[in-house]
Amino acid sequence: MNILALDPFLGGSHKSFLDGLKSYSEHNIIPLTMSDKFWRWKLHGGAVMLAERSREITEDIDLLLVSSMTNLPAFIALTNPRFAHIPSVMYMHENQLTIPLPEGKERDLTFCYINYLSMLAADKLIFSSQFHFDSLMMELPRFLRELPDHQNLPSIDRIAAKSTVLHPGLHLKAHQEFDNERVKNPKPVILWNQRWEYDRNPALFFRMMDRLDDSGCDFDLILAGDPTNEKPKELEKIWKRYGDRILHYGYADNFERYSKLLHKADIVISTASYEFFCSAVMEAVYCGCHPMLPSGLTYTELVPETLREPLLHASVFYDNEDDLFKKLRKLVLGDARPLPLSSLRNINSHLDWKQRVLDFDEHFSSLVSGK
Repeated sequence: MNILALDPFLGGSHKSFLDGLKSYSEHNIIPLTMSDKFWRWKLHGGAVMLAERSREITEDIDLLLVSSMTNLPAFIALTNPRFAHIPSVMYMHENQLTIPLPEGKERDLTFCYINYLSMLAADKLIFSSQFHFDSLMMELPRFLRELPDHQNLPSIDRIAAKSTVLHPGLHLKAHQEFDNERVKNPKPVILWNQRWEYDRNPALFFRMMDRLDDSGCDFDLILAGDPTNEKPKELEKIWKRYGDRILHYGYADNFERYSKLLHKADIVISTASYEFFCSAVMEAVYCGCHPMLPSGLTYTELVPETLREPLLHASVFYDNEDDLFKKLRKLVLGDARPLPLSSLRNINSHLDWKQRVLDFDEHFSSLVSGK
């Protein structure tokens, strides 16, 4: 099949997802994308440019695959009649109804409604995690009840009925090339490889590092956070306190360099308050980093029950800040053993694209065939 993949905001997890599909799908993935800048404008008006550029697509299209940053009804209307009767599937990387907001900012309901209209317009919705789907289904009734009239609450059931959950594929096996980079470090190396934005709660991460340091723990840091417009204020002080212990600072945009950094770390920490998925953390786990994860979110559907509180090894989940400090300190001091690489890879080896793409291709084919 020829699948036209629309994404007006191609970057980060969106780019990794599309690259994986292009590389491994049995179908012909034809990207029609824009840069990952000005997300508000891209969600609101990106469909206009995508519609204009779709005229350059000469292939007969069997399926539209659109990201959750796409204004799907606008695209269909602006390209009518070419794609009006082509089946469409929307991959829900994120949504604007439940994404956390910085303190003091109000949610722009316009973007929420674009997501809602696009979900109604798509023939099928695929969510990045069960947690993502469940949290949106809880929020949709509240969102619709804020409308002045004609709230259309029955539409929630229609959205749910055409939804499924498929964790995104990850480029995991490619990391095995650098397994020889993993050696025993003279002291534990703690990794941060996520975005620096508020929903990842970097303030808690730095507070935790200071508590560990104050309690006499010795450790090094790898700070490979994805660049954003926002930088946590704690970064201004980090060099003064940890300068000689920061083994790397800055975004690693080269896969080899990035993978080698993951292999050199011992512990990866998530302090996120909300996650649609957790690609960066899962990559670090595959490379051998023992994870310290907040209870709930997407992580509970990924980590096998037998590994959540293993008897002979360190805990994986924590309940609150003090619990994280207690468990992390034991791990750093060597009073608790990290999980071995074989156990860590049991957590997420099924997410490798070579295996994951089979489920995606099956959904794409069944949607087009109507079976």
